[in-house]
Amino acid sequence: MDTEVLVVGAGPTGLLLACELALAGVRVRVVDKRASPHRESRALNLHPRSIELMDMRGLAGRFLAAGRTVPGWQFAVSLKRRLDFTGLDTRHPYALLLAQARTEALLAERARELGVEVHRGCEAVAVGQDAHGAVAGLSGPGGPVTIRCAYVVGCDGGRSRVRQAAGIGFPGTRESMSAVVGDFAVADHACNERARQHGVLVARLESGLTRFVVMDPRRIRTPSSEPVTLEEFRTSLRQVCGTDCGIGEPRWLSRFGNTTRLAGTYRRGRVLLAGDAAHVHFPVGAQGLNTGLQDAMNLGWKLAAAVRGWAPPGLLDTYHAERHPVGHAVTAGTRAQTLLVELPLTEQYGLPAELLCELLDTLLGMSEVNRYLAGRISALDTAYPPSLPDADPLTGRRMPDIDLTTAAGPARVYELLRDGRFVLLHFGEGTGPDESSRTRAVTARRHEARSDLDGVSAVLVRPDGHIAWATRTTDPRALNAERAEALLAWTGTRVG
Repeated sequence: MDTEVLVVGAGPTGLLLACELALAGVRVRVVDKRASPHRESRALNLHPRSIELMDMRGLAGRFLAAGRTVPGWQFAVSLKRRLDFTGLDTRHPYALLLAQARTEALLAERARELGVEVHRGCEAVAVGQDAHGAVAGLSGPGGPVTIRCAYVVGCDGGRSRVRQAAGIGFPGTRESMSAVVGDFAVADHACNERARQHGVLVARLESGLTRFVVMDPRRIRTPSSEPVTLEEFRTSLRQVCGTDCGIGEPRWLSRFGNTTRLAGTYRRGRVLLAGDAAHVHFPVGAQGLNTGLQDAMNLGWKLAAAVRGWAPPGLLDTYHAERHPVGHAVTAGTRAQTLLVELPLTEQYGLPAELLCELLDTLLGMSEVNRYLAGRISALDTAYPPSLPDADPLTGRRMPDIDLTTAAGPARVYELLRDGRFVLLHFGEGTGPDESSRTRAVTARRHEARSDLDGVSAVLVRPDGHIAWATRTTDPRALNAERAEALLAWTGTRVG
């Protein structure tokens, strides 16, 4: 084979997936039809769970140094109260303002360190498969090329050629409204707060540019395919907030709509989808890029296990089983959030929408409601269904990054995940099994006090930071039997 996995699309999702595969020793190649990386940044932030994923691979420092943290995020621009991330159960209780172009650059840097080949100006024009592998027809500067591989993953956006070639449906709702976005080298920052109070999203980018996102009631039915002009942008700003905010020297102007779609399946044989190729929606809540990164983290180790031949039966199918419901929750949630944006801009619903937003602002002022919605938007509350009905309540949840005391000294859980292996934690003075090529075994004599870990004697943490298995038994024979069953079911390793 020319490569073991072909990743189509060199955006954040495709690059992180390639890094995860390379970390596991898989030969991976990335192709992207663009000759150079995106200069424009559609997404502007990383949510807490995405920062945790970077922390698990030792990359959080690079990302934090490149951006700016903020204590929360908007649920919808029509609401005055913001989601508060500061009280969430994480070492990273904030969003990170970081332009998508910078995120891509940092992930590309990581990919180079891991020896990943990224070929730009190379478009996938055909994808096929048989019982022995997949084949992709590529078109690039050197002419047409055919590549044979074990799997193809489409990370090539909402118009994914890979998804279409695989015959995977993309049902959902059509566009009913649009907004305009612009990055400007010149802006009067004295107007920023006034614009925000009128529902305009204003963000100062690290490049020195200022981004404005405007929803003009008179223009929200304009098709997203229609080009945006500087004069239209200025007129819309004046209409919405009474000033054009002194904008000038536009570096990027675009229009985007609220089309919402979710792939019927994330896997068809040897073809898989991740990121925008699997789900698209209005960017309210800034969840798109983050959901794609979390797709990549879930898929990477499972696909590596399939390529290397040790994947237990059904492991690769759990990618769709776990991530498709998350995609459904995100797309359904963003439709509700988008309605909160659209209704106040629609004349016949203006007054009742204002009353609804006042009610929701009151609810967001309640700590329990705010924390619940913050957990959803940040993805910290993402939990996967356990495979067994009698599984411990921790199974499927994300493992908290707790402090540990081990024989080798102090440690924390996410530091133990740096090499992408499973981590088997044994709590107590006894010893667990020896390490394997797939599992790091650690005995923690003490750990950070947490009520949800009371009585837990052992935990198997997946490479993506979710809990595969946990037990509270202290009987040595029962503990050994449970542990052996879990290791076989998840890592394909027989012990004892």
